[in-house]
Amino acid sequence: MGTTQLESVQEPKYWHLKTVLSEALDSDFAVGEILPNERDLAARFGVARATLRQALEQLELEGRLQRRRGVGTTVAPPRVGVAVSTAPHEWAGDVGGEAWQPVDSTVAKAPAPVAATLGTDPAEPVHVVRRIRETQGQVVAAELVYVPGSSVPDLSAIEASGPVRARAVLRELHRLGLQGQDRSVELGSARADDAKELDRLPGAPVLVVTTRYLTADGTAAVSVATYRADTCRLTFGDSGALEISHDEQPERQAS
Repeated sequence: MGTTQLESVQEPKYWHLKTVLSEALDSDFAVGEILPNERDLAARFGVARATLRQALEQLELEGRLQRRRGVGTTVAPPRVGVAVSTAPHEWAGDVGGEAWQPVDSTVAKAPAPVAATLGTDPAEPVHVVRRIRETQGQVVAAELVYVPGSSVPDLSAIEASGPVRARAVLRELHRLGLQGQDRSVELGSARADDAKELDRLPGAPVLVVTTRYLTADGTAAVSVATYRADTCRLTFGDSGALEISHDEQPERQAS
C-alpha cells in the first residue's frame, strides 16, 4: 500500500526539540531548578527562539515545566495526587483534609452560557460561590458555583458574608435533594482571576470541569472548576466520581 499524506508529513522541528529537552530535563536538571533564559537555550540546541518557545509551551502543557511569576521557567515536580468528590456531604466544605474550601459568596450575573444552562434570564443575578482546593499546601483548583435564587429561596433570611455565607448557600442547595449531575471536561486557558488564584500566568493551560447539578425539576446549579493542567490528571472511576490521579513520574535528579 502507498503512503498516506499524513504518514509523509515530517515531524515538526519543535516536536523533536521537545523530546530532546525532555531528555535534558531528566539528566541535567533537578526538580524546581530554573532553566536558562530562552536566548541561551536556543543557542545551546541550535534552534530559533520561536521553535524553542513552542517546545517549552508543549512541555508546560504536559506538566514537565512550570512558569512562575518573578521566577522564570522551572522543572515541575511530579503531578500532585488528590481525590475529588462531589458527594453531597462535601458540598458545604465541612469535612476535613483536602476538601473544597468555601471562600465567599456574591450576587452577580452569570456568564451567558451558564445562564442558558441554568435556564435563567442572563440579566437575572444569581448566587456565585467561590471555592478553592488545596493539596500539600498548594492551590490546585478554583471553582465558581452558580446558584439561582429559585434554588435557595430561604437564603434571604441568612445574614452573613464570606465563607459563612458560601457554606449557607451550599447547605440550602443540598436541602433540595440533588438527584444527579452531568459533567464535561475541556482544555482551556487561565483567565486573569483564575491565574492569580492558581499562581499561574494568564493564558496558562488549565483543565475546565463544568458540572450541572440536577433535581427532579431540572438544573439546580452549575459549577465551573478550573484545575492546574500542569499538576492534575483527571480520571473517572466506576462510581462516576471525579478523581485526580497521582502521576507516577520518577523523581528527576540533577546529574
